[in-house]
Amino acid sequence: MQENKNKYYDIAERIYDLDGEVYECVGSSLGRTFTGDKRACVDNLVMLMRTKPQGHLLRSELALISNMARTIRKDEDRSRLMKKYDEILKEIAELPASFGKVEILDENRAKLNTANLRQKFSKDDHLIICIGRTQGSAGNDIGFALADALRINYYDAEIFNEVLRRLDAEKDSVTDVADLGTDLIENKYQGSGRTIKERLKDFDRYHGLTREDAIFFNQSDLICKMAKEEDFIVMGRCADVILANNHIPHISIFITAPFEQRVHRIMEVNDLDQKKAVRLLKKLDRQHARYYNYYTGQKWGDAMNYDICFNSASYGIEESVDIIERMLNQNTNS
Repeated sequence: MQENKNKYYDIAERIYDLDGEVYECVGSSLGRTFTGDKRACVDNLVMLMRTKPQGHLLRSELALISNMARTIRKDEDRSRLMKKYDEILKEIAELPASFGKVEILDENRAKLNTANLRQKFSKDDHLIICIGRTQGSAGNDIGFALADALRINYYDAEIFNEVLRRLDAEKDSVTDVADLGTDLIENKYQGSGRTIKERLKDFDRYHGLTREDAIFFNQSDLICKMAKEEDFIVMGRCADVILANNHIPHISIFITAPFEQRVHRIMEVNDLDQKKAVRLLKKLDRQHARYYNYYTGQKWGDAMNYDICFNSASYGIEESVDIIERMLNQNTNS
């Protein structure tokens, strides 16, 4: 037990130190990922590593560091720090409560599949992969692992929140309600408990738009700006339709799995009983659908709206990443 505790703290301290080294090399005005007292930050990282339901938060913190490290201009420094990042990531993957540990693979279905995927993509365009997913299908784990395999940036709700906050945007104006599962989306469709005074204040702040609409347009502008500057993977936030409407090339993927398989995974990841897991899945899927349908005018999860749809239970996390990589390699070599 003590050995495991020491291991957690060793990794946490190395993550904190790596963040500092990356910041020094980049010299970015955006600042460090961890800005608080070292001991407090290390303690928080240890908690994230030991708590499975919070694994996505640790994944986001690591992605912020790696995204920044890839911008280092000096090849020697970039290579050295990315090597440290890879070593840390491998050690985290070996931890019992690591994100991506709970598989989605259905071995019986996997035996029936062969992959033959192709996607046209200009060499002059940035590689942008938009991933939509049902809750519990391991979509975020697949997206994060794919970004790491391709050596490109990864953006989820938490990272968007942090990036826009650092760009001096309103801290509460960047939350993707569909991805975080907050009650914000319910406020839009079911009414909120805010006072008339608060609503009038928001009306003035957002130039007549509702707060939720302002959030969406703020995120949309950032996604389009990023698409002209870098390769990346983006989770959710209607990015596929936003880019399509702005005539920006991208690959759109939708990941799902049988409901029973997703329930089983959520039960294990979040330590829930079956009844609570079923209720949570239905609620979050409903929120995702409402958000996507409202802002895009399209049906969330409809295969016609995506370049690729696949069942992660047929492949599992690692093979799903391999499938997408093979698709990209086929296009590059064709």
